[in-house]
Amino acid sequence: MQIRNVAIIAHVDHGKTTLVDRLLQETVIPERMEIAERALDSNDLEKERGITILSKTTAVEYGGCRINIVDTPGHADFGGEVERILSMVDSVILVVDAVEGPMPQTRFVTQKAFDAGLSAILVVNKIDREGARPHWVVDEVFDLFDRLGATDEQLDFPVIFTSATQGTSGTDPDLLVQTMDPLLSLIVSHVHPPEVVEGPFQMQISTLDFSAYVGVIGIGRVRRGFAEPRSPVVVIDGNGDQRRGRILSIQASRGLDRVDLTRAEVGDIVCITGVDEINVSDTLCDPNCVEGLHPLSVDEPTLTMTFRVNTSPFAGTEGKYLTSRHLRERLIQEASHNVALRVVGTEDPDQFEVSGRGELHLSVLIETMRREGYELAVSRPRVITRIENDVVMEPFESAIFDVDAEHQGRIMDVLGERKGELTDMQNDGNGRVRLTYVVATRALMGFRTEFSSITSGSGVMTFSNAGYSKQVAGISLGRKNGVLVANSEGKAVGYALFNLQSRGRMMVAPGDSIYEGMIVGIHSRDNDLTVNPLKEKKLTNVRASGSDENILLTPPVVLSLEQALEFINDDELIEVTPLAIRLRKESLKERDRRRV
Repeated sequence: MQIRNVAIIAHVDHGKTTLVDRLLQETVIPERMEIAERALDSNDLEKERGITILSKTTAVEYGGCRINIVDTPGHADFGGEVERILSMVDSVILVVDAVEGPMPQTRFVTQKAFDAGLSAILVVNKIDREGARPHWVVDEVFDLFDRLGATDEQLDFPVIFTSATQGTSGTDPDLLVQTMDPLLSLIVSHVHPPEVVEGPFQMQISTLDFSAYVGVIGIGRVRRGFAEPRSPVVVIDGNGDQRRGRILSIQASRGLDRVDLTRAEVGDIVCITGVDEINVSDTLCDPNCVEGLHPLSVDEPTLTMTFRVNTSPFAGTEGKYLTSRHLRERLIQEASHNVALRVVGTEDPDQFEVSGRGELHLSVLIETMRREGYELAVSRPRVITRIENDVVMEPFESAIFDVDAEHQGRIMDVLGERKGELTDMQNDGNGRVRLTYVVATRALMGFRTEFSSITSGSGVMTFSNAGYSKQVAGISLGRKNGVLVANSEGKAVGYALFNLQSRGRMMVAPGDSIYEGMIVGIHSRDNDLTVNPLKEKKLTNVRASGSDENILLTPPVVLSLEQALEFINDDELIEVTPLAIRLRKESLKERDRRRV
């Protein structure tokens, strides 16, 4: 059976995963009638957030061909997943929203596809949306390809118009059929089959999976030759070091399942088990022909954070994994398959510098670890700068803000204060404005919450990395308000919190456990204030009707992990446990904080 290997790439929320769901429904599992929405997003965080975090492989059969499909993340923070996946495929399906058109991540993923020498099939999705402008999208994509230096072959891209939710597709937006056959037929006819390379077995691991039964599973494409279960192999890591291993089993994706294979041949995308300590970029090859492939490379991280052992008075009461050894092993394990992540030890054995693509990239790791039972403390994210020709360079973002026209002025004022450069402005004629900016990454840190507040939740902001440029001076960062810091350990008292409400907004409720140095509220002024949230009302034997105060407490401010990362200052930490997210001062004692 002939093979076609394709990856689906797009900006976030343009419909990649929904499109894959539809293809599976029509080909692999028609007898099941329907499948769960976002079937490939099996990770709990993916289901909760509605985004793809990890790349997934599946396969459908059509027209006598097996089409191996790789679904990739759309968010810029997980671009490392996209970059390494492109090494497994021969073409890409670029999905673009029929209303929004090309977005920042569209440019990023397309550039990576062109760098890998791949051509694209354009799928203009969500053709059923109100305000859809399919022909405008095609023109915009053509202009984007031209600006990215596409070859004549890449500029001559075929176009399919679809509504993945409705299950319709066609080569003309006005003449759609109730099936995905036009898209499937185009994949079979347009994507060339894998090149057959004669010689002994060779494949490169592009991504990893894990099973409780067989351990780590290496996923990659067979580059040369063939392999069978129980075959001996030589594993070459990214440093060129070699070790021997043996393939236990070979599996391939078929729809939502994996099936055992008796033989993996050139072009197959397969799952390998049995090889110990396998990592992304490792090359598996025949022992009689040991040749390593060039290690997979991805763009460098732009943000870094300090991960450290939890040292709060509550340490060890809520989690299972507490020590620096636990933390080190878990971070090294993550870095082995999350190629966009960097983990570096520090002079303090209890602290590690962890670098990633963005706040979301790092927060997903933190959230995953806390759900696994880890306790840790993390610092505020910091941008990674470079020195080039004695000039300090910092990362920049290409950002798009879709807002109501009434909020345009305020957004532009705030971004101007953050030294953002307006590059384009478009009015859709329906009361919405699209603002395109190039702005320093550090200027966007903490901006998401302010943006949501200004636009009353109606605005949409998206961004992708725009490389490094000269550091911008005069960017004022950090929150405008100070915090209320507890001066003792115990359980918060309603009477004390009621009296503290005049000082600011509280972040704890009566009965919450607190400790000295823990942040319990947001001060109404710009300075930090040490307070006593444990103070109880003194008892007296004098009672009179109406003399006692009626305690009315405002509900506390509860921050998510991402909001907490935006909120804290450099002298503060986030205590992360399986049961709680607490904010604290790095120095718990007030006298120590005064010395700084």
